[in-house]
Amino acid sequence: MKESNTYKTMSGIPLKPIYDQQDLNSQEWNYQNKLSEPGQFPFTRGPHETMYRGKPWTMRMFAGFGTPEDTNKRFHFLLEQGQTGLSTAFDMPTLMGYDPDDPHSLGEVGREGVSIATIDDMDRLFDAIPLDQVSTSMTVNAPASILLAFYVAIAKQRNIPLTQLRGTLQNDMLKEFVAQKEWISPIRPHMRIIRDMLSYCSDEMPKWNTISISGYHIREAGATAVQELAFTLANGIGYVELGIQAGIDVDVFAPRLSFFFDVHNDFFEEIAKFRAARRMWATFMKERFGAKNPRSWMLRTHAQTAGVSLTAQQPYNNVVRTTVQALAAVLGGTQSLHTNSFDETYALPTENAATLALRTQQILANETGIASVTDPLGGSYFIETLTDQMEQEAMTYIRKIDDMGGIITAIEQGYPQKEISRSAYEFQREVDNNKRIIVGVNHYTDDDESQPIPTLKVCHSTEQEQIDRIKQFRKNRDSKKAVAALSAVRQATKDEHTNLMPPIIDAVLSHVTLGEICDVFREEFGEYRDPAYL
Repeated sequence: MKESNTYKTMSGIPLKPIYDQQDLNSQEWNYQNKLSEPGQFPFTRGPHETMYRGKPWTMRMFAGFGTPEDTNKRFHFLLEQGQTGLSTAFDMPTLMGYDPDDPHSLGEVGREGVSIATIDDMDRLFDAIPLDQVSTSMTVNAPASILLAFYVAIAKQRNIPLTQLRGTLQNDMLKEFVAQKEWISPIRPHMRIIRDMLSYCSDEMPKWNTISISGYHIREAGATAVQELAFTLANGIGYVELGIQAGIDVDVFAPRLSFFFDVHNDFFEEIAKFRAARRMWATFMKERFGAKNPRSWMLRTHAQTAGVSLTAQQPYNNVVRTTVQALAAVLGGTQSLHTNSFDETYALPTENAATLALRTQQILANETGIASVTDPLGGSYFIETLTDQMEQEAMTYIRKIDDMGGIITAIEQGYPQKEISRSAYEFQREVDNNKRIIVGVNHYTDDDESQPIPTLKVCHSTEQEQIDRIKQFRKNRDSKKAVAALSAVRQATKDEHTNLMPPIIDAVLSHVTLGEICDVFREEFGEYRDPAYL
C-alpha cells in the first residue's frame, strides 16, 4: 500500500514506516563507540551508571512573582509539597538591570517574576531556607554577576562557607543575543564578565554551576530540535574556549558546566536529542579540548517542558502536553525537570496549577516504573537511528559555525538568529495552513471556546512597595561607603585583567543596588542595540 503522506519529525527528518538492523548498519553504528554502558563515555545512555535507581531526578519547579516575601512563601509551599530544588524567576526590571524606581521599570515590577534589587531583597527571598542544604537555580543572565554577589553576600552574613553552596546560574549571554534578547552591554563585555565569574567560582565555589548553557530559549524562539541541539552545543564550545583563554584548566571548570533543554511534543525526537547531546558533548570535551577528567565529558542537564506548546484554547489540554513532554525528558535522561502549569498562557501559575504540575512528575517517578530501568529505550532500532540522524544534522550547523570563526562571530553576523526566524516562520505557516495539527487551535475546536480558569493576580501595590523599600534602603545606607564601593567596580571594568566579582561582592555588601552596578556596565561597556532594529 502506497503512503499518501511524507512523515517527518518536527525538525524535518524523514521517517520510515519501520526500522530494523539494516538502519543501524547503514549508519556505521558501533555498539562500543555509541552505546557503551550508562555512566561511561560517550554517555549516550546517561551520565550516571544507575540513573534514577541511584537518585531520582531533581524536581525543580520554577517560581517567582511579586515581592521577595511572596516568592519565599511559594518556595516554602513547593518544598512542603515535595519539591527537591529551588528555581528562581526574576521580574523584567531585574533581568534588564534596573531598580524598581527606575522609569524603565514602570508597570513591570514583580509582574513576570520576583523583584530583587538589593542584598536585603535577596535575604528576604531566602528567609528560613538553609542555603547549605538546598540547591538553588537562578534564571538570570545579563546581571547574573550581581545576583550571584547577593547570594554570596547573604551566605557570608549567615556564616555559611561558600564551598557549601550548591546551585546554578543560567548566566548564558550567548543565547540572549541569539534568542531571548535580555542584555545590557555588547556581547564581548558580557563574555568578559562571564569569564570573571567562571574564574571566581572555580576558585571559591566548587559545588556551584557557573553557567547553565540554555537551549530552552532558543527552542522557544522557534528553533527546531536540531537547531536547539546545534546552537546550544556551539554556545557551550564558546564558553569552554572562553575558560581556556582565561588560563583556567579545562578539567577545573568543565565539570561545573550544566545545560538546560526544552522538551517539545515530538516524543521520540526529544528523547533522541538528549542522547545525541550527551554523546556529542563528551566527544567535543575529550577530543577537541583534551579534557581528561570523565566528569568534564559529562553533559548534565535540566529540562523544562515547552511553554511555547501550551495553548490558551482548551487550557486543560496543556496538562496532557506537559505529561508527554515530561515523560520524554525522563526517558531521555534529564537530571532535573520543571513541568509547566496548564494556566501559564494566561498568567503566572496559581498554587493549585503549580501543585498539579509537580504532582505530574511525582506520578511519573513513583507510579509508572519508568525510573526502574536505566535507558529503557537503548538499542531500539528507531531511537538509535534517530539519535544518529540528530547528531549528523546538528554537526552540519556546528561545522558551519566553526568555519565562520566560532559562535561569537556567527552571532555578530546574525547567522543563528536568521536560522531560527526561518524555522519559526515555517512552523507558523504550517499551522495557519492546517498542515500541522494543534488540538483545540486549528483542529477539534469547540464552538464555545470560553473556558474560564482561576488565574494568579499580582497585587498592584507590589510595585509601590518595592519602590518605597529601595528608596528607604538608599536612605539608610552609609553613602560614602556605597559610593567608594561603586567606584571600585567602575575602576575594575577599566582593567581587563581585574576580576570583577570581588568588587561587585564588596559593593552589594556596602548596600549598592543592582541598578547602580548595571548603570556602571552601561556607562563603561556601552549599551547593546539589536542590529535588526537599527
